[in-house]
Amino acid sequence: MNATAPEPVTLAIDAQGVAHVRLNRPERMNALDGAMFDALLDTADGLSSMPPERLRAVVISGAGRAFCAGLDTGTFKRLLQGQAVGVDMGERSGGEGITLETRTHGIANGPQQVVLAWRQLPVPVIAALQGAVYGGGLQLALGADLRLAAPDTRVSVMEMRWGLVPDMAGMVLLRELMGADGVRELVYTARELDAEEALARHLVTRVCQDPLAEAMVLAAEIAAQSPQAVRAAKRLINAAFDGVPPAELLLAEAREQHRILGSAEQIETVRARMEKRAPSYRLPR
Repeated sequence: MNATAPEPVTLAIDAQGVAHVRLNRPERMNALDGAMFDALLDTADGLSSMPPERLRAVVISGAGRAFCAGLDTGTFKRLLQGQAVGVDMGERSGGEGITLETRTHGIANGPQQVVLAWRQLPVPVIAALQGAVYGGGLQLALGADLRLAAPDTRVSVMEMRWGLVPDMAGMVLLRELMGADGVRELVYTARELDAEEALARHLVTRVCQDPLAEAMVLAAEIAAQSPQAVRAAKRLINAAFDGVPPAELLLAEAREQHRILGSAEQIETVRARMEKRAPSYRLPR
């Protein structure tokens, strides 16, 4: 009898409301296949529906020696054997008649939504990186708000080595971080960057010895802040980098502040600071 296959993605949520999402195919360097796509979409959907008092921040990590080595090479082996002409997008996005051009999630297809879902979550998302962060794995990391990288991290826009182009929202996210010439160089050459060069190129936020431990500490720090203010801040930052015109962004600032100012949560934040104690934001028992 075959043992039950492990879940491709695991989820744990601690008492502070910090969710730890872990890619769980270490034997395949957490490579992306249909099951992984489905699991990531299901996990993100589940988190997006959680109330503010239950979810404060998210950490994404990879089990084993790599964060994510990109698309599973089994896809390319099947292509050579004439068994496949496209990417296994999983059951949620790969039904009959569904192609990469089909918009299955608003403006995105399934693989693009696997990345954009983390940007769309209402709370900050931190990626803890180590080892290979290639192709789709890099694009997944770019979907996070922040990226902490171990010294052994290797980053690459790897698609050109397989005769492909980045297609998991990479172009949308890379343009936030790099100039056009830098994006062109990395896409055209598929060159690997070490952690320090990735930091210099703004692809990672910080290099640290234990990115998962530091990500959990950072997530706990965020979780201790006002939940409504953190969520409002993420909405505003997303709008700013989505190219919302200044007039609309200024109005958005005013609307967010108007909703927060004088609320019970904001008053508790002020009172706690004046009394030099930690604020008490209610979490369910």
